[in-house]
Amino acid sequence: MATYLLRRLLQSILTLLVISMILFGLISSVPGGIMSAYQENPDFTAEDLARLEAKYGLNDPVPVRYLKWLGNTLQDDFGNSFISKRPALEEIGDRLPNTMLLMGVMLIVTLLIAIPLGIISAIKQYTWFDHITTTLAFAGQSLPVFWFGLLLIIIFSVTLKEADGKPFLPGSGMYTLGAPFSLIDRIEHLILPVTMLAFVSAAGYMRYLRSSMLDVINEDYVRTARAKGARERVVIFKHAMRNALIPLVTLIGLDLPSLFGGALFTETIFAWPGIGRLYFAAALKTDYPVVMAVLIIYSALIILSSLLVDVIYAILDPRIRLS
Repeated sequence: MATYLLRRLLQSILTLLVISMILFGLISSVPGGIMSAYQENPDFTAEDLARLEAKYGLNDPVPVRYLKWLGNTLQDDFGNSFISKRPALEEIGDRLPNTMLLMGVMLIVTLLIAIPLGIISAIKQYTWFDHITTTLAFAGQSLPVFWFGLLLIIIFSVTLKEADGKPFLPGSGMYTLGAPFSLIDRIEHLILPVTMLAFVSAAGYMRYLRSSMLDVINEDYVRTARAKGARERVVIFKHAMRNALIPLVTLIGLDLPSLFGGALFTETIFAWPGIGRLYFAAALKTDYPVVMAVLIIYSALIILSSLLVDVIYAILDPRIRLS
């Protein structure tokens, strides 16, 4: 196990290095260049642009700039935001708790919905329950996320009103501006974005778990457990579900980086002050130190999550050996 982990870590470092080269090259070759936002500002003269290019080292060749950036990054310095002038890591750190709150609640709600529905749908295959859940799952996977989010806002924040004229549910932000801290207020602001994300995510998880359960419950060891007189609940949850969860673990493991990266459409539509919205705003304003920092950290989390999935595989299924 230790040898395998060491080899995978070395491969991950090399992979991340290649990804950073590609990302840096793509960002450096965008139309108009990194200084395009300043070039469109009439208050900046040619002398101001030349001074900024010299300050940020943009006159150097791309490989030289990459090596300088890599050296600074290895020292936890991703550069300063072009907009706020603050370190990019500080910008990300301020938004990280908000994103983790939203995505963490979403993941919990998604699993609480998807796992029971997926198991029951497989056990009751071709019944009315299976047909209803399958139809809802297909709908969840087919709906455009941004359209569904706007629909929720129109229904619960614009159309439906309380007696005093306030929206039935808040459609933007993570708390009411100017109001004292209230747990109820935070929960109300979470309902719509979590509903949007959970409905779409639970659909995919449920379909994968249903398909996996249908394969597992027909295996010999499940029939043997029934033949030995084990109760159906024990057969399903102790023998079948453990192996059926392996494909779901893959999806969850690959989705774990979203706890950091957030949901771009969701945070933008609902004005949630998270990393997804930060990345979108930074991309619009060509704030490339922030964009690069978000992409690199997100890429590193994806690579590490794939390693974590492999380890969990070996825990769930004793037949899998890491060597």
